[in-house]
Amino acid sequence: MSRLETAERAGLKLAVLCRTAVIGVCAVYWVAATALIGASVSPTAMGILASLTIYGVIAYLLIGTRLDRWWLKYTIYTIDILAVCAAFALLPLRQGQDIPQIIAFRAYGIHFLFPLIAMACLSLSWRLVLWSGFVALAGWFTAYWWVLRDMPRIIEWRDFPDNPTTADYETLFLSTEFAGTGNRIGEAGMLFLASAVLALAVYRARRVFFAQLRAEQAREEAQATRERATSVLGKYVPEAVAMRLVNDTQAMVPQEVHGVVLIADIAGFSDFASGKAPTEVIGRLNDFLDLAATSVATHNGVVILFTGDGLLASFNTPIPIETPERAALACARDLVAHAHSEGFQLRVGLASGPLAAGSVGSSERQAFTVYGETVNRAARLETLGKDLNAAIIADTGVAQTSDEIEMTLAGEHQLKGIPGNWPIWTWRPD
Repeated sequence: MSRLETAERAGLKLAVLCRTAVIGVCAVYWVAATALIGASVSPTAMGILASLTIYGVIAYLLIGTRLDRWWLKYTIYTIDILAVCAAFALLPLRQGQDIPQIIAFRAYGIHFLFPLIAMACLSLSWRLVLWSGFVALAGWFTAYWWVLRDMPRIIEWRDFPDNPTTADYETLFLSTEFAGTGNRIGEAGMLFLASAVLALAVYRARRVFFAQLRAEQAREEAQATRERATSVLGKYVPEAVAMRLVNDTQAMVPQEVHGVVLIADIAGFSDFASGKAPTEVIGRLNDFLDLAATSVATHNGVVILFTGDGLLASFNTPIPIETPERAALACARDLVAHAHSEGFQLRVGLASGPLAAGSVGSSERQAFTVYGETVNRAARLETLGKDLNAAIIADTGVAQTSDEIEMTLAGEHQLKGIPGNWPIWTWRPD
């Protein structure tokens, strides 16, 4: 709304500047024209023009200041319009000559009011335009009534004979007693119609402005949301991947896909933390997890959850990749290397298979997660690594699908809570 208010103030100042310039031009024209025909300049008329000019300058200086008020623009146009109407009713056409004032309406006309209403459009206020039309209509007829009340005899169009001749038109139409009320009504009707159309045009322009403003705000909010999301997701996934998660609304919808789950855990972390300051433990852990998250992102995986001293990541959901087994195994090898550089030993369980993946939670807070038998199997494989003394423990789907590293078959094992015996593949760093 502040942008529109700024535009309204700028438009109103332009309108006031234009009307002041027009009044100044009219004053110069009046003086020049009067001098050319050898008539004297009306002091009253010049006083009115000078007053309106000074008033315009003062109003221009007040717009946008602390002294500005909402009614100022209505006052400006009301005074201008009523001043024009008063000139038609009160100012004599020629100084020192007895010319009926009704001739002013017939010689000049209501078109003097049109520029004022047109300039009101510059304020971008349809109410001001419509108000100007009402004031012009009321002021014009008031001035007309004021002149008619002093006329001893009034001739109207109805006074024409049924079959008027040219002489009849000349006699009546050129008579100083001819008022032409029907003409005044027609003029006023056209003036108000023009005011209504201009007010409608300004109203529509404002609607378009607001629509564009809302669209721009929506774009800015969407951009801000993307930037916030990518700033958070960027810690765990590449920027291009984060942008896809933000822009693709279907990427987070619950669905079943084939993927790989990676569960990593630091071996003997409790013993490592024993006797050390909590800040040192957390600092060392954060350094490793930062490296781990970067590694997962590098291989187009997504960290679903940090599990204290480990993490759970998924491959092929929510970001689809062509070879999730290859990516997951390569990531597992890098994680083991990062852990070793930080002085840790890491166990990584890898399982491939169907995954139920998507956003879960309340209407206020949601989180993306993966669940199903494949997740349970990866957790059991990571736990089994302790008994097998292995750094990477994988099922057949991962081990035989990827040739990133050479896996060793460690026989078939039963996994807690999962029926049957499972071929288990392991890898130990050199």
